[in-house]
Amino acid sequence: MENIRIRDIVEAVNGRLLCGDMETSLRHISIDSRTMKGDDLFVPLIGEKADAHRFLSQAFENGAAASLTSEHDTCPEGITGALIRVEDTKKALQDIGRYIRSRLSLPLVGITGSVGKTTTREMIAAALSAGYRTFKTPANHNSQVGVPITISDISDSDEIGVLELGMSEPGEMEVIADIARVDTAVITNIGVTHIENLGSRENILKEKLRIQDGMKKGGTLFLNGDNELLRDVRAKDGCETSFYGLGANCSYRAVNITYNGGRPAFDMVHGAAVVPVVLEVMGEHNILNALAALAVADHYHVPLADAAEALKTFDGFKNRQQIYEKGNITIIDDTYNASPDSMKAGIRVLASLTDRKRRIAVLADMKELGEDAPLFHYEIGAFLGEQPVEEVITYGALAKEIARGVEGKVKTTVFEEEQKEEMTEYLEKLLREGDAVLFKGSNSMKLGETAARFI
Repeated sequence: MENIRIRDIVEAVNGRLLCGDMETSLRHISIDSRTMKGDDLFVPLIGEKADAHRFLSQAFENGAAASLTSEHDTCPEGITGALIRVEDTKKALQDIGRYIRSRLSLPLVGITGSVGKTTTREMIAAALSAGYRTFKTPANHNSQVGVPITISDISDSDEIGVLELGMSEPGEMEVIADIARVDTAVITNIGVTHIENLGSRENILKEKLRIQDGMKKGGTLFLNGDNELLRDVRAKDGCETSFYGLGANCSYRAVNITYNGGRPAFDMVHGAAVVPVVLEVMGEHNILNALAALAVADHYHVPLADAAEALKTFDGFKNRQQIYEKGNITIIDDTYNASPDSMKAGIRVLASLTDRKRRIAVLADMKELGEDAPLFHYEIGAFLGEQPVEEVITYGALAKEIARGVEGKVKTTVFEEEQKEEMTEYLEKLLREGDAVLFKGSNSMKLGETAARFI
């Protein structure tokens, strides 16, 4: 935050100052009483397991200049800064985000989708950096709580912002979109992630489209034209629609696709323009992410050749299709999270390593898929049966269905969740020079701990 005083916060949240100086400057927002950067506003959130109001004193001891509260009507002893009374600290945080957004003049690009949001965010930021000082969402701060904090971190020197907007339940995107009020929006795809909470892919689509709620007239909605639920979507009235993908319906299209060690190279075609693109990350799905980045960069008048060159600076990040070579064994750590679409993408990357003697997939449960979760896992098994993979190891109760789906086509070994150490020992004996192994599963399965043993 820049040029924000306690007076501004009190006005933004319709609050009441219990103690402290209205003219005190604030520079940061924190929801963790242990981590203060200096001149912080502490926001004590009330969760299912803990009420952060109990850490008010700790926040001030660690350098907070002010705090919100919904549990005090007078300033308690020991408070060394300002205390602002509000009815609901979470709603107040969102109001602060709206207030700060209203003071920003730079354009904001919003990214949502079932999978690929973070990678697409990073690629868009890289492409835009060829022409602008670019701010991007740090880590995974993409929620009703994370987005207002993210917006508060944008500085006066930033020229454009790239925000990841996530949602996992009905109504969440409506809140986030109203805070962010993006100028341009990207929807990467519509899959089955969070279908447990939303009921159907059609409901997921409706929720994702709420990203447009805060979009200004004249904005552009960029859509994955290869996704069967997105290809017929049009932006809201007063806004433009642009498609990217491999199909003829896309105005930003990839042709002449080749792979070097799993890393794609292609020509991006847009009208009369043909731009060669070489990526440092693996997999066909990253072609679509790159096309989204180039489309957004072109929209903001970054020369396409410069944007394509800037994409080379992105080489992935920890636990998301990170490639390691150890003892002539190729290890793909893709354990950050998993959905049917991202698991298939990971398997395709493994299958693309044609120079390896054996390709081995270690696959764990995919979570939050609702009552059809066993079917989604079984379908992964059926998909595996069509790929050049020599062995499949499954880990977890749901992943057993993967083994059932591939049964008779590929050698399979099944481990229960409590057999993690046994699985690791099995892999230590199995893997040898010339192999490639993929580790993929939902983050809660902690398969990354197993992958780390081999890196």
